Amino acid sequence: MATPLNKRFSSAKERTGQWVFSQEIPTDIVVAVGEANFPLHKFMLVAKSNYIRKLIIESKEADLTRINLSNIPGGPEMFEKAAKFCYGVNFEITVHNVAALRCAAEFLQMTDKYCENNLAGRTEDFLSQVALSSLSGAVVVLKSCEALLPLAEDLLIVQRCIDVATAKACYEANFPCRTPPNWWTEELSIIDIEFFSRIIAAMKKRGAKALTIASALITYTERSLRDLVRDHSAGNGTKSSDAQSTNSQVRYQQRELLESIVSLMPSEKAAFPINFLCCLLRSAIFLKASTSCKNELEKRVSAILEHVSVDDLLVLSFTYDGERLFDLESVRKIISGFVEKEKSMAVFSGSGDFRESCSCSPAMHRVAKTVGTYLGEIATSGELSISKFNGIANLVPKGSRKVDDDLYRAIDIYLKAHPNLDEIEREKICSSMDPLKLSYEARVHASQNKRLPVQIVLHALYYDQLKLRSGLDNDRSTPDAAATRNQLQADVLLIKENEALRSELTRMKLYISDVQKGNNQAGTGSSSKSGTSGHKKHTFFSSMSKTFGKLNPFKHGSKDTSNIDDDVAAMDGTKPRRRRFSIS
Repeated sequence: MATPLNKRFSSAKERTGQWVFSQEIPTDIVVAVGEANFPLHKFMLVAKSNYIRKLIIESKEADLTRINLSNIPGGPEMFEKAAKFCYGVNFEITVHNVAALRCAAEFLQMTDKYCENNLAGRTEDFLSQVALSSLSGAVVVLKSCEALLPLAEDLLIVQRCIDVATAKACYEANFPCRTPPNWWTEELSIIDIEFFSRIIAAMKKRGAKALTIASALITYTERSLRDLVRDHSAGNGTKSSDAQSTNSQVRYQQRELLESIVSLMPSEKAAFPINFLCCLLRSAIFLKASTSCKNELEKRVSAILEHVSVDDLLVLSFTYDGERLFDLESVRKIISGFVEKEKSMAVFSGSGDFRESCSCSPAMHRVAKTVGTYLGEIATSGELSISKFNGIANLVPKGSRKVDDDLYRAIDIYLKAHPNLDEIEREKICSSMDPLKLSYEARVHASQNKRLPVQIVLHALYYDQLKLRSGLDNDRSTPDAAATRNQLQADVLLIKENEALRSELTRMKLYISDVQKGNNQAGTGSSSKSGTSGHKKHTFFSSMSKTFGKLNPFKHGSKDTSNIDDDVAAMDGTKPRRRRFSIS
């Protein structure tokens, strides 16, 4: 039975026999290349290859019949073509094999210095006249050089390809001659990241525009990191089986590739679309890229945050399967960086109050609305704590929100998704919202919302009452927010003190009632003594009434204390003068 090795030998022998010029002259040497064996003639090989000639001359064997050339560039396929050249048999040189043939010719020393019109000269002519005359040809040759290093580098094949590709790409970017105009970016996307980086660096030296570099980087990223960058939908994270179940070695390669791509980005922050940057940042988080890589992407997203959509922020927030939240630290850094940038711009613009100028900028208004809507989208997650929710909500200055309806909606969704919160926790989650900046519809909803803390409901009700009493139209005018807020806080405090006072009076009435019952059971006593006791009881209660009267928080306020006065007067025996209080 023939062994696999014998089969390969027979195959190589049969293939070689098809083009050996004469079957009448027996072969006298076998060339082994890997597991393939080529029976050939020494004199035909020596005539073209100085390397084989040296092997035969320097051999210690009297009659060398076998040589091993397993380390020839290109392997058995390239040696077969080199042998055909030695025998004068025609074969095709293409952009796919020219680099390997050139390296094989150099290895075998088949140069014009040893023999005129040798294989090295033929391949050089093809390179310069055909392969390197177009961008596509240069890129294909460069791609084939990946397996021919370092010899291809030493022969300057790599550098020549890079120079041609750079020049052609820059020309096509400025003067496109094909459609679509960015076709050249697809051509560059097939090569290794190391060669691609050298082309991008060369294009920068030639003065290529930032958008040109960005276009090449985007196409390259979408091709090389397709599973991580393209497989997403509206922030909810489309599940990708390749993105979820891949070994650590592949993850390591992807991480290295991503970090290299980020390092090639031009300095202009606005050169890339926001959704592409968000996808890259999510990939960096997923792949656990270096801190410098993530920081660079966060800064770029932060610089153009006013153009971000809620879906873009959701891309950052959820895992690829959409089941759980990523660490929200990147989102917090992005929003914080944008706010700091707006503050710096306000300072350098010479505004008197940089906080007010920052809050009133159109970009800040857009970001504030986006953040409010974004919080509403992630509020249902069980992993979102109150501190994380407030941490993001409070990053945006409160003055930048014209109305807090979006934030109120997010809070309401959070309370509905987390029904086990106590009163203090509900007050904490509501602390980021200003009840006085809700629209009329939102205030009506809040006043009937049982999930909200009592204090927020009182704010909503009292604010509408103030507007009604002041005769203002709800849809067209709004009282001064600061003054109204101060008045509201004072009145809420007075309401609480009033309730405490009523409770104290009730307890006092019960105490006096018990004292009276005790006196009646003890006996009637003398009339003079009874008169004295009655006088003392009256004096004691009168003094208590006077004390509570001094403590009355509504003496100069806006609340009606008629009920309190009636209770005191009923026991004191005299009816105090009723006072009318109003809110103006």
